Amino acid sequence: MSQAASHLRAALSLAAASARGATTPGAARRRLSAWPVPQEPSMEYQDAVRMLNTLQTNAGYLEQVKRQRGDPQTQLEAMELYLARSGLQVEDLDRLNIIHVTGTKGKGSTCAFTECILRNYGLKTGFFSSPHLVQVRERIRINGQPISPELFTKYFWRVYHRLEETKVDLAVVEVGIGGAYDCTNIIRKPVVCGVSSLGIDHTSLLGDTLEKIAWQKGGIFKQGVPAFTVLQPEGPLAVLRDRAQQISCPLYLCPPLEALEEGGPPLMLGLEGEHQRSNAALALQLAHCWLQQQDHQGTGELKASRPSLLWQLPLAPTFQPTSHMRLGLRNTEWPGRTQVLRRGPLTWYLDGAHTSSSVQACVRWFRQALQGRQRLSAGPEVRVLLFNSTGDRDSAALLKLLQPCQFDYAVFCPNLTEVSSTGSADQQNFTVTLDQVLLRCLEHQQHWNCLDEEQASPDLWSTPSLEPGGPASLLLAPHPPHSCSASSLVFSCISHALQWISQGRDPVFQPPRPPRGLFAHPVAASGASVLQEAVAIHVLVTGSLHLVGGVLKLLEPSLSQ
Repeated sequence: MSQAASHLRAALSLAAASARGATTPGAARRRLSAWPVPQEPSMEYQDAVRMLNTLQTNAGYLEQVKRQRGDPQTQLEAMELYLARSGLQVEDLDRLNIIHVTGTKGKGSTCAFTECILRNYGLKTGFFSSPHLVQVRERIRINGQPISPELFTKYFWRVYHRLEETKVDLAVVEVGIGGAYDCTNIIRKPVVCGVSSLGIDHTSLLGDTLEKIAWQKGGIFKQGVPAFTVLQPEGPLAVLRDRAQQISCPLYLCPPLEALEEGGPPLMLGLEGEHQRSNAALALQLAHCWLQQQDHQGTGELKASRPSLLWQLPLAPTFQPTSHMRLGLRNTEWPGRTQVLRRGPLTWYLDGAHTSSSVQACVRWFRQALQGRQRLSAGPEVRVLLFNSTGDRDSAALLKLLQPCQFDYAVFCPNLTEVSSTGSADQQNFTVTLDQVLLRCLEHQQHWNCLDEEQASPDLWSTPSLEPGGPASLLLAPHPPHSCSASSLVFSCISHALQWISQGRDPVFQPPRPPRGLFAHPVAASGASVLQEAVAIHVLVTGSLHLVGGVLKLLEPSLSQ
């Protein structure tokens, strides 16, 4: 994506928040004033999104820029220029009560928990996240809801025209992904910072080791601003500690959620999966710290904190979560992350996991969900994997982690809802070509088939835990997989993949009849009979948040309205 598109979205999010007097998760005590701007004539929401998409870099030029990338510090400096051109100054951001969160996995869930907690205190909140699932306006939320198409359109054109009026030639770089040189690091005075779980991802930008990635993510630390981190591996945790000490940033290690549950009932989370407990623990510390610094009453009774001996990091103080905090955790919604949709005989398990650690967590969640399900009738059950992976991620490694789930079929498709390019502008991506994404899917299929051939034992459910020190593997009823020659399919778009998987049995997803010959492949034909006769079909959609977004767009039409 071009620098213009990246910073236009960031500037737009600030403009939208200021229009309603909101802050990024926080109270409305300090705010920006809104500029009264008339609605652009004859401009609809889709027109604004299509114009935004024209700022995306084409695939060929993006590859050239990657080869010629210079000093990443220039990206942050360019953000200041874009901010000024849009009518804002860095000093305007200093007046916002911001919680800044970075990490590899779980930062979105952490922010969702935090925002919901603060909203339960009666505070007006603003929440910027990336990427979006169905509509680009999801990236900017006011009081937990995406801004309206009208508000997005209004402020998009205001920012766009201001940038056009001051147009200059600037270099093109990738959209920021969190850390030292990310465009969001334009924030100089956050109230509190947080670091969620770190893992290997975006190696071409952040580095190929956890220590290098930790150095990048620790770049959001600010002098005197308290910061919290979940438990990390020793190497990156030491890097975060050193980063914080160099600039006199007080960094605390979050105690596990169990420490905050002592003396009270268990905390109920709105998001499924054991890994969400770590995100919830970080969210509680961020919300508690923010409320204390804003002199908000009723933030929870502090308990005595024992000193941490882990890499010389102090343990964050424990406290008794308040009723507002408990309600916020329980009511948190974050679509596309450990989300379950039950539709007749089909159960869709949606999780945008795209790193090794997040896929491991996804597998644990999926297996636990299968173990806890209720069988309503006897008969065959089918497990289907719908997968895609993008960028420089090691799809073979991710697919290997998914093998123990013993899927009957593995289906691969690009992150395109339809073959036609006339679909929603929110789903368009000009940074890759159609040939590239289809070849990538064929590579996924080849990796999967090779893994099937290497599968040596039917007792994979009794193998050791996927993570050292993790819980014992779940033992499920024997479920012999199909042979590798009959287990995988590639479709050209998400819609065709869902049509084959659902076989018209999803009561909500009822598309027109598929094109003639679409399912003529022998594997598709034989699999169709299996799916039609199954009493239950369990579908795990994972590998890419964009894939999950495309699936949600088709399964939940209301999200596109």
